[in-house]
Amino acid sequence: MNAYCPRHILVTGGAGFIGCHLVRHFLRTDPQTRVVTLDLLTYAGSLKNLADLPDPDRHCFVQGDICDQALVTRLLREHDIDTIVHCAAESHVDRSITGPAAFIQTNVVGTFTLLEAARHFWLHERGWDARSCRFHQVSTDEVYGTLGPDEPPWSETKSYIPNSPYAASKAAADHLVRSYHRTYGLPTTTTHCSNNYGPYQHGEKFLPTIIHACFDGRAIPVYGDGTNMRDWLYVEDHCAGIEAVIRRGRVGERYNIGGGYHGPNLEVVHHVCAAVAELTGVAVQQLTCLIRFVPDRLGHDWRYALDAGKIQRELRWSPHETFESGLRKTIMWYLQRCERFTTA
Repeated sequence: MNAYCPRHILVTGGAGFIGCHLVRHFLRTDPQTRVVTLDLLTYAGSLKNLADLPDPDRHCFVQGDICDQALVTRLLREHDIDTIVHCAAESHVDRSITGPAAFIQTNVVGTFTLLEAARHFWLHERGWDARSCRFHQVSTDEVYGTLGPDEPPWSETKSYIPNSPYAASKAAADHLVRSYHRTYGLPTTTTHCSNNYGPYQHGEKFLPTIIHACFDGRAIPVYGDGTNMRDWLYVEDHCAGIEAVIRRGRVGERYNIGGGYHGPNLEVVHHVCAAVAELTGVAVQQLTCLIRFVPDRLGHDWRYALDAGKIQRELRWSPHETFESGLRKTIMWYLQRCERFTTA
């Protein structure tokens, strides 16, 4: 099968954490590609994330809602979009517990709106097939539920068992994507990623929270007893995996993208403390003594782990960064923006 070549890409949520890295990745890796970012600029998105883009003349930013059918349809037509990389999502689990309605609206209704616009524009107006267009769904490992201590990592054949409103909304979106491929023949692909980390991540997420607490000498909060386990993926490796699936993946298929490091949260905190200590000269004991265990959150899944064998076998993708090298790059990025250290 010949590789698919995107030319006019719409990245939804492109002013957010993963989205802004995707925009940079596409502009950097293919000089023929043009990218349109559609982002509502809620709390999780910022135009600052799109500053200093490579070749910004090939990028266009549009502020708007993915649930706005007329806007999405207009963008597809005006920019002759052949590829949608759907990254826009409400993604913070704690927020989904206290306010689930926004997750249903954005993650489910928004995905439906994009699929409908793509179906009408690509299949009916243009008469395109899988050689000419692609809808890529950026999903999460959380749709699979939770693993016990001795269970093997999830493969793509694992059934969905979402345990939070966030995970359920992403599972619903994934099912919509699959249905549009099976029912209408819309050329789709889906990836499930593990926990991303790297530059530009919103401060409420786990690793930025720890890093900023270390910088500021504040308490480092750890849910429960710190034994919850996650698989960690450097965001630029995630982008490379998404591109591999879009270009060379089988239409209608799902691929797991995992980072290869799988450890308990408390171990991750100690890794961050050690790296911050090394990079700043602060004694590591000054940082580890800041660790505070806090009440566990509702419905907290115990363990996530992805089997990324399929994408490695079929597409020859594997992560470039180890957890240690990616963490060091991440902390350095935050250090360069921390007034305490830049003015010292």
